[in-house]
Amino acid sequence: MTAALQVENLQTHFLSRGGIARAVDDVSFAVEQGQVMGLVGESGSGKSMTGYSIMGLIDAPGKVAGGRILLNGRDLRSLPAEEMRRIRGNRIAMIFQDPMMTLNPVLRIDTQMIEAVRAHQDVSKDAALAMARDALVRVGIAAPDERLNAYPHQFSGGMRQRVAIAIALLNKPDLIICDEPTTALDVTIQGQILFEMQKLCRESGTALIWITHDLSVVAGLADTVSVMYAGRIVESGDVARVLTHPRHPYTHGLIASAPSRNPRGQALRQIPGSTPSLLKLPAGCAFRDRCAYATIECAQTPETRIVDGRALRCFHPMADAPAGSIA
Repeated sequence: MTAALQVENLQTHFLSRGGIARAVDDVSFAVEQGQVMGLVGESGSGKSMTGYSIMGLIDAPGKVAGGRILLNGRDLRSLPAEEMRRIRGNRIAMIFQDPMMTLNPVLRIDTQMIEAVRAHQDVSKDAALAMARDALVRVGIAAPDERLNAYPHQFSGGMRQRVAIAIALLNKPDLIICDEPTTALDVTIQGQILFEMQKLCRESGTALIWITHDLSVVAGLADTVSVMYAGRIVESGDVARVLTHPRHPYTHGLIASAPSRNPRGQALRQIPGSTPSLLKLPAGCAFRDRCAYATIECAQTPETRIVDGRALRCFHPMADAPAGSIA
């Protein structure tokens, strides 16, 4: 398979009076055509900033300070702003956690969806409207003709999110980045959306990055998974292998803290401590102050290496013992 997206040594920094916050620090990964990659980690680990960096949506005082972002071999960072605008929403799309980042509150849904199609495709208004209607049906919206004539404020939060997802699917992009888009949806609709996303990837070759903290969603949706901590990917590889046999202590801690893994009646397990400030990261491995396996060697910055068929940033990988499944 061919990599639809290849990210190489991506760095995104935010300048502040307190110094430079390295929100994304030397991140590399690839997503092949038709493949789903899960990007997981705690809040503040850099997952969303990675997505925004790929989309070219980092504003001052932030900036993409280094690295390459290759979409089908073309470096997005080298493109002029106007060319990037033509690609955004057409060849790459992003579904945000808040649907109102996608929807215009003063325009009807049909107007917004027709514009999203005709901005990138030379089709008639009627053809664009038919595509919009079909997209709404695919995300589980009943009475699509009635909904097309409505305004965003006439929808529930979950319904607005489904419309935002439908808009992202309209032009069948090469890459879709999903920033926890199903958090506000009920389980039944979430399952329907995940099924449609998988179907789209398999049939059209669209690559998908699913940003989430929900490991159970990643276990059922993704082909590969990358685990982020303090702006860096600490472990990545085949989703089944990583989630059942984690080698990085942080990955193991995330899985162990899932409520489904906790014995009934006992206190929830958790990773000790808290994520360090990006302005005051400890020297060496950023996880070492919370890690039971840390030694003096961890004061040095670990390089990414291949261990047991996955990329790993750790001086002391855990034993390859089953950690159980995520349900």
